[in-house]
Amino acid sequence: MTRTAYVRPYRSADQEALADICIRTADNGGDSTHLYPDPALMPALFAQPYAHLEPELTFVLDDGSGRAVGYVLGTSDTRRFVDAFREIWLPRVTGRFPEPEREPRTLTEAMTALLYRPERMILPELDGHPAHLHIDLLPPWQRKGHGRELMGAFLDALHRKGVRAAHLSMLTANTPARAFYDRLGFRVIDVPDPGPLTYLGRSTEGVETSGWAGSGWRARERAEAAGSKG
Repeated sequence: MTRTAYVRPYRSADQEALADICIRTADNGGDSTHLYPDPALMPALFAQPYAHLEPELTFVLDDGSGRAVGYVLGTSDTRRFVDAFREIWLPRVTGRFPEPEREPRTLTEAMTALLYRPERMILPELDGHPAHLHIDLLPPWQRKGHGRELMGAFLDALHRKGVRAAHLSMLTANTPARAFYDRLGFRVIDVPDPGPLTYLGRSTEGVETSGWAGSGWRARERAEAAGSKG
């Protein structure tokens, strides 16, 4: 039976796949394995804390066999998330990634320093877009409409929680990603001295939820489970 990829809520069994997706897309959309002695640094920064702290806002693209090949994750309240990151998440990873004792001289030290500065996520210009997100897909699953489906699931979940707007940050040099966000209705948020980043935001209203029907994933999983038993 041919299986079809679909968006579903994250579950704890997806932890390893979530980390792998992050690692394989963290170098400006490409594989970051070669950049860090411990590749798990990038998931510890940009993926795992969200799934741990707000799993209800984590969605994955299931390849139809149960394997996650893409994700969208984030928070409904950036300021609250920063507090939880420092109080709950950071103590879980300090043993593996000690805080640098000097000014960063390498890429690994620079990214590790970011781990200890979650307050960098708080910018007054972003207060009108309190939620923020990260979205990544493995290369074979890109440019097939799955990113739009993932984004629809995330923004729809925010809207149902009463959150009116969300933002994201991206490397300005990543022009394919920028084109994707533009198509989804994200617009530039002016931030003083953004460095290599561009900040984008949009309302959670008017979300296209094609491919995502909320509880519809349960019906799909029940049907596939029944088919596997037949």
